Amino acid sequence: MKFSCEKALLQSAIAVTSRAVAQKSSIPALEGLLLHADTLLTVSGYNMQTGIRTRVSADVTEGGDIVLNARLFGDIIRRMPDDVVTLTADEKQMVHLHCGDADFDILGLSAADYPDLPEVEDEYAISIQQKVLKAMIEETAFAVSTNESRPVHTGALFEISEKGLAMVAVDGFRLAVRREPLEKIEGGAFSFVTPGSALNEVKGICGDVEDLAAVTLGKRHILFEVGDTELICRRLEGEFLDYKNAIPRKNPTTVIADTKALIESIDRVSVVISDKLKSPVRCIFDHDRVRLSAKTGNGEAKDVCRVSGDGGGLEIGFNNRYLMEALRYAPADTVKIELNTGVSPAIIVPTEGEENFLYMVLPVRLKSAE
Repeated sequence: MKFSCEKALLQSAIAVTSRAVAQKSSIPALEGLLLHADTLLTVSGYNMQTGIRTRVSADVTEGGDIVLNARLFGDIIRRMPDDVVTLTADEKQMVHLHCGDADFDILGLSAADYPDLPEVEDEYAISIQQKVLKAMIEETAFAVSTNESRPVHTGALFEISEKGLAMVAVDGFRLAVRREPLEKIEGGAFSFVTPGSALNEVKGICGDVEDLAAVTLGKRHILFEVGDTELICRRLEGEFLDYKNAIPRKNPTTVIADTKALIESIDRVSVVISDKLKSPVRCIFDHDRVRLSAKTGNGEAKDVCRVSGDGGGLEIGFNNRYLMEALRYAPADTVKIELNTGVSPAIIVPTEGEENFLYMVLPVRLKSAE
């Protein structure tokens, strides 16, 4: 096996595929990257849950396969001069790397020890702009659960219909919904749940471009195709929350808030809150203002944020982080906050394009004010 490749291209391929490499495994090959050279160079990483492979241009003198330890290979290539890297491997898996005046000799593993990445049938598929898919993940994945007691909620629901794509994440305390029309749907309506860890990797390989990404659903796996890179992951099984029925339909109290100003107010009163000294942020919605406060053993903080609307003195408590994350990811300068009672969920939607984004956060029960 012998090929030559620009260092920058090889380094980029290693960085992308290393995201799927197992940190520690009883199978040594899974701690490595599979290199396959024919007309192009294909680099693959796989941890038995998520696999990533990408193709790069290379001058292939002799085709073949080899597995190299991902960390060692990446460290070597990163330290190479900015020139063409030549890799040569013999039948005993001895690998010689040459670039400029630098030379390395390392031992690889047989490609026969590397598990095959799953094949995904293309019965159901959609196409979506990379920048749109990336934004949808950013605006929902933060609400994915980390509680393994409900494994299906450690991922995000993809719900495809004639209306487009709805992406939903829920962790038992909050719910995020993001919708977008689709340019292409194959196979009719379908839905699946993608692991949150895989979504973060998909976000990493998507660019801020209008080029299309393809998402294909198989019986057990999901395939994301982004340019020359493919990500394959297991789909999560189980019954996902009926999110449509979980969202309150009647919220008589509505206020409009400047997103940045409200974030800053929450952030100010959160200074007295810590991991050891937790407290909800108390919000009192009055006429054209929200009074915010928090009190812990560290001290007490109060602030006022101007809003449009009359909350009628409604008092409600929120987890400060959950509330701030909703506002930070809301794609708008101003948001509409819909409320019912002090123990009912709050709904946050952008004032523009509100049909595309919805965030629901459960309140925290407040102790009686002193």
